[in-house]
Amino acid sequence: MQFGNKFIDLSKPQVMGILNVTPDSFSDGGKHADVNQALEYALQMVDEGASFIDIGGESTRPGAPEVSLQEELDRTIPVIEAVAKNANCVISIDTSKAEVMREAVSVGAGLINDVRALQEPGALEAASQAGVPVCLMHMQGQPRTMQNNPSYDDVVEDVAQFLLERAKACKASGIAQEKILFDPGYGFGKSLEHNYSLVKHLPKLMNLGYPVLVGMSRKSMIGNLLNRKVDERLAGSISLATIVAQMGAQIIRVHDVKETADAVNIVKMLNTIK
Repeated sequence: MQFGNKFIDLSKPQVMGILNVTPDSFSDGGKHADVNQALEYALQMVDEGASFIDIGGESTRPGAPEVSLQEELDRTIPVIEAVAKNANCVISIDTSKAEVMREAVSVGAGLINDVRALQEPGALEAASQAGVPVCLMHMQGQPRTMQNNPSYDDVVEDVAQFLLERAKACKASGIAQEKILFDPGYGFGKSLEHNYSLVKHLPKLMNLGYPVLVGMSRKSMIGNLLNRKVDERLAGSISLATIVAQMGAQIIRVHDVKETADAVNIVKMLNTIK
């Protein structure tokens, strides 16, 4: 798939490193708020095996406060510029705001990664005009309240139908099918059982005809099952990354790039054996 000026082979699982330039993200808030710190960490993740760096300026953890447009721009755009000039990777902008999408792509982002699936005002138009691939994520409710009482008739079918409807809206707005990716939205308005059902039945979502990005790294679906704090979830994160890589997930979004890349490279090796 072409991401801006870079081509990535999605026939093999790829690792996306998370770069939160926020003070309040659930796992690494405040660690990379300075441009130089953020660039250094991005270069480290690329060196460790990340093909993508996902840069976000607004936390979407449950209960997180909203961030103004200007503040999100101030947090993300200088970092995207710095990474674009210095790192050999695809830069993904993690945002739901149309203006942030436009600005990010203009300075080097090659993927728009939107937890709200381009449903905010002007987002569809901005993404279509930007001309880069988009990742559509499923979320039930809104980040501040999404975990209050998630409920589905059939979580896999409901997520699939939502993503297909959003893809239809994208195509109607001029975004080609070959520029659309899906994300089941692990942890976004899902119970523990919902999340693991979406893992077990991930092949059903992959059969919809769109590349799939998954993000489960350090999330509560690991912590609540294993009774582990955020900084104790590496083993669980690697286990899930290995499972979805074996299933054929195209992009795995993680905090721990080096360890995940090791696991993914083992899966890649196994896939080459006849």
